[in-house]
Amino acid sequence: MRAAIGKYVVLPSEEALTAVTLWVAATHIQTVLQHAPRLAITSPTKGCGKSRVLDVLHETVYKPMMTVNMSTAVLFRSIGQDPHTLLVDEADTIFGPNARGENEELRGLLNAGHQRNRPAWRIVGPEHKPTPFPTFAMAAIAGIGDLPDTIMDRAVVLRMQKRKPGEKVAPFRSRYAVPELNALRDRLAAWLGPLRSKAATMVPSMPVEDRAADTWEPLVIIADLAGGHWPASARTACVTMTRHEAVQDVQTSLKTRLLRDIHRIFAQADNPEALATHDLVAALLQDADGPWAEYGTKGLNAYHLGNLLRDFGIGSANYRFEGGKQAKAYQRNRFLDAWARHCPDLAQPYIASERAPQAPPVRPAHGLPPAAPTASLPVGPPDGPAEPKRTR
Repeated sequence: MRAAIGKYVVLPSEEALTAVTLWVAATHIQTVLQHAPRLAITSPTKGCGKSRVLDVLHETVYKPMMTVNMSTAVLFRSIGQDPHTLLVDEADTIFGPNARGENEELRGLLNAGHQRNRPAWRIVGPEHKPTPFPTFAMAAIAGIGDLPDTIMDRAVVLRMQKRKPGEKVAPFRSRYAVPELNALRDRLAAWLGPLRSKAATMVPSMPVEDRAADTWEPLVIIADLAGGHWPASARTACVTMTRHEAVQDVQTSLKTRLLRDIHRIFAQADNPEALATHDLVAALLQDADGPWAEYGTKGLNAYHLGNLLRDFGIGSANYRFEGGKQAKAYQRNRFLDAWARHCPDLAQPYIASERAPQAPPVRPAHGLPPAAPTASLPVGPPDGPAEPKRTR
């Protein structure tokens, strides 16, 4: 099974390939497990292989249920005592910025379904009878960008990337790929069938604690049942991948802190249209409570700042200040979208101020394209629905 999965997709690491293989096997005994780990399949852009991973999972997991959009009502009625394995593609359309919080109930169900005996209660029928709906089911969820933190915290995370020129995979042709994978699925299920009772009583030693242990325990149970190199490989994958996610969490928190600090620095300067890069770096370094003086080996510099802001689509550009002085600078309106997405409490003043007059354009530096109009970018996502222009 591991070789077949690796034949059709390029996963981020050998540990990730091990984890996916064990996750697939765990779906076949999920009715005796206490936790149903999510498999979060994320990527920075399209074309990184997320959907192909779901194609392979569809032919190998237990009772797959594939969907590109799932209502709460469907989820209620598809999970029972013998649940499907949920395969959700394009999750960014469900949980991304365009969703505007409309799927909080679905997120709550996916969170609750990570642990057994967490039913969702609803009023049903003409008699308005309170009825519990099971939520426990394993789920693989794929989308561009990170999923909600509460789902990522309950998931084995695959951070997919585009294939390098030298990385090859076999073409996924249903005519011969599906029978091959289905045959492996059936062999896997036949092996695990007699071991279900044993799996239900196993309490494996775990190299991690708390929720990470809950998430990885089903995979380690499968590995211990398999024996050979699998117990060691599973625990290595567990430690490696959970540590990687811990680093990602720290970096995400650091970048959010940076956005907030830059917002504060602009506000303290009376929200100019732009701040010179060296002035912005100097202001960050002067924050005694911030992490920037100890960032890197000698403190934050312009190069570090550019790297940290690159993921938000924010970069510096030549800018002409009053008096004719020209320097690399960060324009304030380039931060509006990032503030709206990652610090929504800071973005509220811009949403509420759409009736203010628009500032005049800035004269461009000689030989350079004009600067972007100030405070005229919509706060919503670039590809989202059209909204009236916001001005400060």
